[in-house]
Amino acid sequence: MLSSPFFHFLHAVTKSNMTESDISARFRRIGLITIAALYFLILVGGIVRASGAGMGCPDWPTCFGRLIPPTEESQLPPDYHEKYVGYGDTQFNPVKTWTEYVNRLVGVSIGVLILMTLLRSVPYRKLDPPVFYLSLAVLMLVGFQGWLGSRVVASDLRPIMITAHMVTAFLIVMLLIHTVSRSQQSHLRRIDTSALPPKLRAVLLVAMGMTLLQVAMGTQIREAIDGITNANEVLERNVWREHFPIIFYVHRSFSSLILFTNLWLAWNLIRRLGPGHLLRGFAYALGTLVVVAISTGVSLDRLGFPAFVQPVHLLLANLIFGCQFFLFTALRYANGTGSVARSATHSYTSLPLK
Repeated sequence: MLSSPFFHFLHAVTKSNMTESDISARFRRIGLITIAALYFLILVGGIVRASGAGMGCPDWPTCFGRLIPPTEESQLPPDYHEKYVGYGDTQFNPVKTWTEYVNRLVGVSIGVLILMTLLRSVPYRKLDPPVFYLSLAVLMLVGFQGWLGSRVVASDLRPIMITAHMVTAFLIVMLLIHTVSRSQQSHLRRIDTSALPPKLRAVLLVAMGMTLLQVAMGTQIREAIDGITNANEVLERNVWREHFPIIFYVHRSFSSLILFTNLWLAWNLIRRLGPGHLLRGFAYALGTLVVVAISTGVSLDRLGFPAFVQPVHLLLANLIFGCQFFLFTALRYANGTGSVARSATHSYTSLPLK
């Protein structure tokens, strides 16, 4: 159980004379910034993965034993090949090293933002305690993710460890979206969804499951690529497809079901909700994200898996699920099935950043 001095410290660094509306706006602002930063980290992590820069820094938390990594090989000891496990068969590559280093810096920045999110959630200990404890859970999960990142490096980029790292990032984003949504539930309850068909929430839940399944299959394809490249040492990207397992073709065909399901959802939300409606905007975003994600998938298949498309494809998959998850959460509160919290001092149908 958290100690009293800890709570005294948290209250000391937060304002106590704010209205409930101010508290809600402040928490929403930092929460949205943190979610955006998490998606940026997923993109950077995808770039590291696609560019093969995962061992650009062969040790952790330092990089070649330094807080700031070297820029040229002459700055390294002569025996660095033997000293750093997993780096002995390659020459020092400053681009890969700094790509991985930037990934770590972004990760540290995320930790700071998560801590700020926790501090902004302190007033919710009285207004709606789960918001505070969910924020604390996010912070703990980010700490676990940092430790997991060190294990990824120590394992010499074992595919199963990389997958666990990605799944944890997925969970962090989902938990943070849920936390921010819960903090705004008094606003979400005022959203009018009476024009939507009753089955829409059920279809949305199915769509979320389909997205998770598609991401899982994509992860297996990524692991298959690792096996192909490790077995053949040097293999051009344009011939990877010839060595793919059957899961690749299932993944490719399944995208058609995902497209039609999500377009049905977007079409119903757009057609039945009025202009300016919060959920209507997310419906446009969902439809666009799905179309663009499938387009990047087609380009990966037809253009020989260009490296710059891979991280974008991964990011889009995460954004799609995040959009679906928020829509599902918002519909729960709008239909009165979420948890009850104290009402805010005023209502509005959209959630601005300020």
